[in-house]
Amino acid sequence: MTKFRKKVYLAAGYNTISFGSGRKEFNPKKARPGIEQYITEAGRGSIVQISDPKNIDEGVISNFMAARFCKQGNLAGFIPEIDPALEYKPSTRVEGACGSGGLALVTSMKTVLSDLADSVLTIGVEVQNTVKAIYGADILAGAGHYASERKEGHAYFFPAKFSDRAGVYYQKFGYEPTRKGMALWYEQMIKNARKNPKAQEYHNAIEDLFGAGMTPPNPKTFVENLNIYDCSKVSDGASALIFASEEGLKKLGIDKKDAIEVVGYGQCEANLTKQPEDPTKLLTTQKAAEKAYQMTGLGPKDIGLLEVHDCFTITGILALEAAGFAEYGKGAAFVESGKTRFDGEIPTNPGGGLIGFGHYVGGTGVRQAVDCIHELTGKANGYQVKLNSNRPYAMMISMGGNDKTVTAMIFKKAE
Repeated sequence: MTKFRKKVYLAAGYNTISFGSGRKEFNPKKARPGIEQYITEAGRGSIVQISDPKNIDEGVISNFMAARFCKQGNLAGFIPEIDPALEYKPSTRVEGACGSGGLALVTSMKTVLSDLADSVLTIGVEVQNTVKAIYGADILAGAGHYASERKEGHAYFFPAKFSDRAGVYYQKFGYEPTRKGMALWYEQMIKNARKNPKAQEYHNAIEDLFGAGMTPPNPKTFVENLNIYDCSKVSDGASALIFASEEGLKKLGIDKKDAIEVVGYGQCEANLTKQPEDPTKLLTTQKAAEKAYQMTGLGPKDIGLLEVHDCFTITGILALEAAGFAEYGKGAAFVESGKTRFDGEIPTNPGGGLIGFGHYVGGTGVRQAVDCIHELTGKANGYQVKLNSNRPYAMMISMGGNDKTVTAMIFKKAE
């Protein structure tokens, strides 16, 4: 069993508002913050929690498609804008579609483990409301194999991909029970988001959330097997945190009570040119979760908090099965049992997840880790869950593309 050679910690987490439709202050006709403003807000929100930014050794920033959404590349060059102390520090940009944030976490962690840095400022960002949704769908299609899939693909490329997964799942495990589980997932995520002032769905006022979630899919206006409530929204935002060694925590003036520890991880990449082996399974997610369990000697029974990549409601259900929390084909029933609720056995996405909080694609994995910091250190405020002392670990899964780029990480409160 592979073990880390030393302890690695995360601290100083910060999320911007997930901005887009659903927020009362959002108006597509009015000027909105640019990508550099989001990077700066998130970075400063993190470093204000430390003693002196000059003690940060490196920077890592994750993003998917700024070059197309914002016509901006070279994003690592925005890190010195956060604070003059970061000028001339080494910084790196990473990309792995919707799993970009997970790659930023792994890159930062490995840098600390290598002894080349005692602390790494880690930022994830995406700004997507620069184009209409239909054009954005084409940009996001770059998370798949564009050359072989895009020409014949649906106008709403990725919703169609997961609609196809849902359709096969309906056939195998039943339409009604699956749709019910998906609608309950939507209801749970919006209820969670209503507890989180920074969530995109914080202002959601739909009275019958389950009824909305049960809206029959309409292939004439969208995709065959999903409705609009099954989908995460187009979002702008950023998240930041700091990875540190034990020495790094001391240099930054961070008390261990304000930090969490990485106890293990799993990272997997699947062949982008191949279609899913089984549409009813997230096999790459499963492999990444298994690697994390093997490294730590832990299993689902030890996890008291879960952050999964629910880009669509069906994805949340498939992720529960892939990570071993629900039996194959029983994911919808697991949601119906109430175990994933805010006050359930395994609170899942308590800040709203991608469905409720929003999905600023290249930053989502970092946001998931920030929420794990806040939950495990008791700083989640309105969306703070009560952790079971017998299940003190948190697990997050960051997924890119159609289950192609996946990072799973397991954390515990620092001691």
